[in-house]
Amino acid sequence: MVTSYDYAPLFRSSVGFDRVFGLLENAQRARSVSDWPPYDIAKTGDDSYRISIAVAGFEQADLDVTFQSNLLTVTGKKQETDNDGYLHRGIAGRPFEHRFELADHVRVTGAGLKNGLLSIDLVREIPEALKPRKIEIQTNPARAQPCAPVQIEGQKNVA
Repeated sequence: MVTSYDYAPLFRSSVGFDRVFGLLENAQRARSVSDWPPYDIAKTGDDSYRISIAVAGFEQADLDVTFQSNLLTVTGKKQETDNDGYLHRGIAGRPFEHRFELADHVRVTGAGLKNGLLSIDLVREIPEALKPRKIEIQTNPARAQPCAPVQIEGQKNVA
């Protein structure tokens, strides 16, 4: 059973969250039927994350990791192998594609393949201009000093 959500009431009461609601709608619509191969997403620090994908049977040349415009795409396609000699083939080698929507200021720092796990390290780096900064409160601000009112002279008629 697929549940559909209507985000229209949220659009009416919020400003600037269009991208978030778009992501929610896309995630709901584009949920893949198969989550193969399985993967984990772990938080490894305050601003760091790791995605681990089980890619048993795939070699480094069979995998492609691409990051563009807040979208991380991981694809795998095995080279054609000869099926002769197999009595049972239980290790899946079918092609796959996983897409991960990343938040703003999250970037990929590296990827590695070890023991059949593809690990992708991510870090969130907020630019200095967007970080909170302390504003000093002045005891005698310049605006508190009285200023003499400025008089505007009208144009004089000379006859």
